[in-house]
Amino acid sequence: MNLLFKALSDPTRRKIIELLRKCDMNAGEIADYFSISKPSISHHLDLLKQAGIVLSIKEGQFITYSLNTTVFDEMVKWAIDLSQNKNLKNKTKK
Repeated sequence: MNLLFKALSDPTRRKIIELLRKCDMNAGEIADYFSISKPSISHHLDLLKQAGIVLSIKEGQFITYSLNTTVFDEMVKWAIDLSQNKNLKNKTKK
């Protein structure tokens, strides 16, 4: 969960997530949307992969990146569970 929040804390990585939400892309296609170096884009993609947000598939010379929505499902479940636990504690105090 810590890696997930770290990955989401950066605006460049959030923009990459938004791009991948629309379609799968390779690193060069992603880099075209930014005015930063390709190694920086690769670093951001690596952090997103470590957090499980992005999946990669090697196709010949290219690596295609796609969004792993399962991670977001787990995050939402965690937030709901957290909220429900708080609500249960508040009800028992009354």
